[in-house]
Amino acid sequence: MSTELEHLDPKRYGLAFHTTTPELGLAISNFAGDARFAIWNLERELSSLMHQYLIEFIKPQTWVDLGFVAVAKGPGGFTGTRIGVVAARTLGQQLEIPVFAISTLAAVALSQANKSVIAVQMPAQRGQIFAAIYQPAPDGLGLQVLLPDTVFTPEAWQKKLATWNSDYQLVEAKSELAATVTSILQLAYLEWQAGKHLHWSEALPFYGQHPVEV
Repeated sequence: MSTELEHLDPKRYGLAFHTTTPELGLAISNFAGDARFAIWNLERELSSLMHQYLIEFIKPQTWVDLGFVAVAKGPGGFTGTRIGVVAARTLGQQLEIPVFAISTLAAVALSQANKSVIAVQMPAQRGQIFAAIYQPAPDGLGLQVLLPDTVFTPEAWQKKLATWNSDYQLVEAKSELAATVTSILQLAYLEWQAGKHLHWSEALPFYGQHPVEV
C-alpha cells in the first residue's frame, strides 16, 4: 500500500451514497472544482426508487467516470443501510473500483468538526445508544478515532463520558443525516489519498444490533 498522498484524476469522480435513514443522499466530486450533492426523502420507496434517482443524478458523468464509491455503512436503519451497501458493492464489483464504507457517526463528527474532541450519539433500538468519539486529525483534513462505533446502554454511555479524560463536544445524530453524504465522500477521498484502495468485498455494513429481539 502506498504511503504517499494520491490525487484522483480530474476526469474521474468519487460517488457517495447515504441510505441509513428514509432519506437518500448522493454526492459526487472530482475534487478539482466539480462537485454536487442532493437529498430526497423517499421513505418506504427508497429501495424501489434509488437506482432511478442515481442514474439521473450522475449525469452528465457516466459509470466509467467513477474512480471510487463511498457509502454510509451505519449505524442506522437496517434495511436502508443494507440497500446502500449492496448498491455500492455492486458498483465496485462491476466497475472494478474501490469501495469505502464510512461510519455514519464519523460523517456526523466531520460535519461538526472544530478543534475539540467530538462525542457522537444516536438512538438505537430497545433503548440503547450508538456512540463514538473522534478528534480532528493533526493535519485538519480528517478524523482520528478515539472510540469506535459501539452500542451502549444509556447508563454505560453516561459513565463513559463522565470518565472521559478530556473536554469534548457532544453531538446528537438523529435527523437529516443524509445531508452528511458530503462528509462520507470527503472521508473516503482522504482514505483514497492515503493509498487505501479497498476491494468492494471489504465494504461491510455496521448494524450494531440484531434487527429483531432475540
